[in-house]
Amino acid sequence: MSNTAKRTIPTKVITGVVRLSYANVWEPKSINGGTEKYSVSLLIPKSDTKTLSAINEAVNAAIEEGKGKFGGKIPNKAALKLPLRDGDIDRPEDEAYANSYFINANSITAPQIVDKNINPILDRSEIYSGVYARVSINFYAFNSNGNKGIACGLGNIQKIRDGEPLGGRTNASDDFATDVDDDFLS
Repeated sequence: MSNTAKRTIPTKVITGVVRLSYANVWEPKSINGGTEKYSVSLLIPKSDTKTLSAINEAVNAAIEEGKGKFGGKIPNKAALKLPLRDGDIDRPEDEAYANSYFINANSITAPQIVDKNINPILDRSEIYSGVYARVSINFYAFNSNGNKGIACGLGNIQKIRDGEPLGGRTNASDDFATDVDDDFLS
């Protein structure tokens, strides 16, 4: 990320390579009867200190910008719901989250989805839970129903490379790739 982009929008981050989980980026979906949104969980390797540092700076900028929503002053960070979570602590049963932090990002507007050369990806099978991508995200303050914190808005997605699908998804070519299936007609 260039320093000029950081100065103009201090709450925006372009991640390094992250893994997409719970990728709901083609059609908006309602969670518990709420507003329909596009959403994805970004798995950020703990080794990606550059992305993690940029996220922490953007979260701090969002807290500063959100003072008005917090009654004119910055609350103690411990009193805020923050978006960056530790996969080893919050999802210990899910090996995809091991050695990673994660952020849930969502938007009411569809993300633009592009390949490495920034050409639009139209084939929905190209983006799935498990794919590796760079993602633009934006942090903002919220204060609703007694909950105060920083949320993460989903921007655009750039596919970097395929990954092992998460959630047990398999390819038809793998499922049906057998030389001879003697049992087929029995």
